[in-house]
This record gives sequence, C-alpha cells and structure tokens, in this order.
Amino acid sequence: MAVSLRLLSLILIVIALMLLGADAVTSLEKGGEITVRSLDTVWGILNQGVLDAFKRWIQNNAAFAASFVYSLLGLPGWSVAGVIGVILAFVFGRKLGPE
Repeated sequence: MAVSLRLLSLILIVIALMLLGADAVTSLEKGGEITVRSLDTVWGILNQGVLDAFKRWIQNNAAFAASFVYSLLGLPGWSVAGVIGVILAFVFGRKLGPE
C-alpha cells in the first residue's frame, strides 16, 4: 500500500511540474503576460462534457458544497496536484530503519 501511494505521489508531482512548465511556456509565448491555468481550465481541456456534467451534478445534488467546489476548481492546476503529491510523499516516504 505504501509503495503504491509513493508512486501516486510521484505521478502527482510530475503532473504538477508539467502544468507549471506549460504555464511558464504560455506566459513566454504571450510576451511575458503571466498565464496560470486553473483546475477548471485543465479539466475542460481534457474533457469539457464531464466537467459540465460534474458542475450540474454539484449544483443540483450538493448545492451546499457548490461554492467550495467552485473555489477548488478556481485554484491553479499545478498547485492542487503538487500539494497533494508532496503531502503524500512526506507521509508515505521511505522510513529510515535503525542503523
């Protein structure tokens, strides 16, 4: 279990670095104008239909949590994946045994 969570943390950190690099390249292409893709934008690029269905479901079935979910979707994509990946890496990192 710990090995699979370490692998998941590594994958999330790599995804975060890829998203951060993509934002940096896009910012350079726009002449220095800082561009940061939100989690909503990244999810929309991957599959817009699923994102729209999720937003409809949240609005209709869990309206009390809709503002919280929309706030999470507004965060930069690299920060969400990176923070979760780093936390998992610290929690499930290699344990040092007795030397």
